[in-house]
Amino acid sequence: MLEVLAVIAIVAYVIGRQLLGESLRGKRVVVLPLVLTVVGLTRLGSSGHPVRPLDVAFLAAGALVAAAIGAGQGAMMRLEAREGGLWGRMPVRGLLLWVALVAVRLLSTLLAGAMGAHVAASSAPIVFLLGVNRLGQAAAITYRAWSAGIPFAREKDGSVFLADRLSPGTANTANPSGTSHPRPSNLSGLSGVRGRRGGLLDGLLDGVRNGTQNGPLGTSPRGRDRGTDRRRGSRRFR
Repeated sequence: MLEVLAVIAIVAYVIGRQLLGESLRGKRVVVLPLVLTVVGLTRLGSSGHPVRPLDVAFLAAGALVAAAIGAGQGAMMRLEAREGGLWGRMPVRGLLLWVALVAVRLLSTLLAGAMGAHVAASSAPIVFLLGVNRLGQAAAITYRAWSAGIPFAREKDGSVFLADRLSPGTANTANPSGTSHPRPSNLSGLSGVRGRRGGLLDGLLDGVRNGTQNGPLGTSPRGRDRGTDRRRGSRRFR
């Protein structure tokens, strides 16, 4: 009972901070859930029953659901940069996901107890499932922060967790292979295409005005073919 009350107090504290909004430090977002998960795994043997394959099946299914709900919580959280670091706040509708997490746990407890999976039906997996849920949220938040190029908020010692991975301005211009492609080079390439098209049109107009076939492209079939090839090459480049 004391363990359950402690978990309820932790969840209430986490929900309160998220609803009010807080600076998101990397160690609290990523490392703390990992510690909770490991501690929860070590607590599975505290129920007084051996862990059987049926318990493992229930725990694995519960962990998948908890991680999915956590990812949904991370995707729902409103993130922004404040004072050079990541800041987030959970909207009120995010409470529905907490309700769903509790409902899934209660249903799993009833089913596990009815089928004789005593470890899965006990309070021992609560810390483990809470840690997995927080890891799911951490994965979603970290990915979103990386995509936006926003680093985590500074730790108390002034360091920034994963600062080399979440450096501002690097994620938006990187392709899947990790090579940076700044936008100005793409724009200059398109300008070159427009310039070549302008040259082709000027050459055609000059040929029509002079009434000859000695323009840059000429009006002969061969010149038209070469102009078509060049235009096709421009479209492929674009």
